Amino acid sequence: MKAPVSTAALQAASAPDKPAPDWRLSVAPMMDWTDRHCRYFHRLITKRTRLYTEMVTTGALRHGDQPRHLDFNTEEHPLALQLGGSEPEELAFATQLARRWGYDEINLNCGCPSERVQRGAFGACLMNEPQLVADCVKAMVDVAGGLPVTVKHRIGIDKEESYGFVRDFVGTVAAAGCTVFIAHARNAWLKGLSPKENREVPPLRYEFVYQLKKDFPQLTIVLNGGVQGNDDIAGHLQHVDGVMLGREAYHNPWLMAEWDQRFYGEATATPDRDQVEAAMVAHMEQLAGRYGVPWSHAARHMLGLRHGQPGSRRWRQVWSDHRLKGQHPHEVSAAALAALDPSAR
Repeated sequence: MKAPVSTAALQAASAPDKPAPDWRLSVAPMMDWTDRHCRYFHRLITKRTRLYTEMVTTGALRHGDQPRHLDFNTEEHPLALQLGGSEPEELAFATQLARRWGYDEINLNCGCPSERVQRGAFGACLMNEPQLVADCVKAMVDVAGGLPVTVKHRIGIDKEESYGFVRDFVGTVAAAGCTVFIAHARNAWLKGLSPKENREVPPLRYEFVYQLKKDFPQLTIVLNGGVQGNDDIAGHLQHVDGVMLGREAYHNPWLMAEWDQRFYGEATATPDRDQVEAAMVAHMEQLAGRYGVPWSHAARHMLGLRHGQPGSRRWRQVWSDHRLKGQHPHEVSAAALAALDPSAR
């Protein structure tokens, strides 16, 4: 019996040739956050930005519910699947699945510092084994059919603060066929810090990522970590090929509204927040009516939509009110919009 493929993959098979891959801007993979509903929401705001799934382990794809982990909406392209694993054969198997389901990129996680991930012998601890990462990448590239195989990593492990560590890691993995590296510009401390602290305590060293681009001009180098706004993005793009944002994009998604025009030169009009909310309401109603999925599964991802607008806190409180979960999404939206300050409309 043939494995199922996504609707997106079936539509892509008959679509015109895709544009060349572009890593200028992307939203980071974030566990429990960047699910398909979050990505659908982000795509309403920016059409060109590259989106990433939550990390999916090779074990989950081998033994779990593949459609639940892999299915996506065709609107989400360009879309990358991030994998967690450290066995070349299992990563090759997952890569073949990603290709079959119609993803635009397969990304190997070498940056997550959580203890749970370490127990699975992957994530940031893999940076201590660059040859193993190279073997994994080669196995993935061999079956990717031309799809980009990329690596997301840190600039160091624990107290190893020499630039040579990340330079040698990138050099070894690049020799196996990886041409795109997404560098979180902090060390990963494998002991003593929570994942949240690992995003805040180790100092940012953007100069290490800039130097990677100088030393490997033939590679695509993307910078991640601590980027706060569009002027920050523009500054980093003077030194590297792309910038990836995580929590800043999630909590303040309207930051992305000018990306297509400012960073890609698109002539399309900036989206309107009311239109984006209306489109999300339609998505929620479809989820509830066709699939029986509670609309709150999608609504939680758009709570930052009104960030900075007068009355945004009251708007957010309405959407977060568990007492309203039995109402239709359009009714909740009407109540939330009524709670906004009129000057915000």
